[in-house]
Amino acid sequence: MNEFLRPARYIDSDHPAVVAFARKNSSGKTDTERAVALYYAVRDGIRYNPFLDFSREETFQASRCITAGERFCIGKAALLAACARAAGIQARVGFADVKNHLTTPALRERMGTDLFVYHGYAELLLEGKWVKATPAFNVELCRRFRVKPLEFDGREDSIFHPFDEEERRHMEYLRDRGSHADVPVALIMQTFREVYPVLVQAGREAAGGGMGDAAATERFG
Repeated sequence: MNEFLRPARYIDSDHPAVVAFARKNSSGKTDTERAVALYYAVRDGIRYNPFLDFSREETFQASRCITAGERFCIGKAALLAACARAAGIQARVGFADVKNHLTTPALRERMGTDLFVYHGYAELLLEGKWVKATPAFNVELCRRFRVKPLEFDGREDSIFHPFDEEERRHMEYLRDRGSHADVPVALIMQTFREVYPVLVQAGREAAGGGMGDAAATERFG
């Protein structure tokens, strides 16, 4: 089977929860229509949360997005790719380093920077070409922080907007990290430990209850 169709460790498209999620949300007659429906199901059905325990491999796994109901960009990208594969659409994950000019003070403090390394998105093979789809920020979060929700039509790339609704500088792409048939978790975890030591430690403490409910449940847009 094609590597972009078969299940993988983190893009676990054969997991019962992923299969059920894909069947429920892949309405449409064509691959493009099904891909668009899946995109919005993942974008808005799974809340974005960057305050996670990045020392746990499950943080990056597609099926765990569904059971948790929240994840950050890599987990949500893995879920979209997994759902696409479950629907018979070739899919992979891509990564880039991006600078967030509107990072909240809370996230900047924990990250120690406004640079997002290994920002993740899905890439789907539709109508003969690979199309990028970024289901990271759910629409409620975008409305709260007045950033433009990312739409997806299955034909053009859906990537972060350079400006928000008030024309403030928002996302800037700095480095392409390439495309992968599965999430390169070991490499990402090592990079996160090097770039975000405070955030990684905070995630461990949050998972153990050490950060308190308010910090552990804070959202970022």
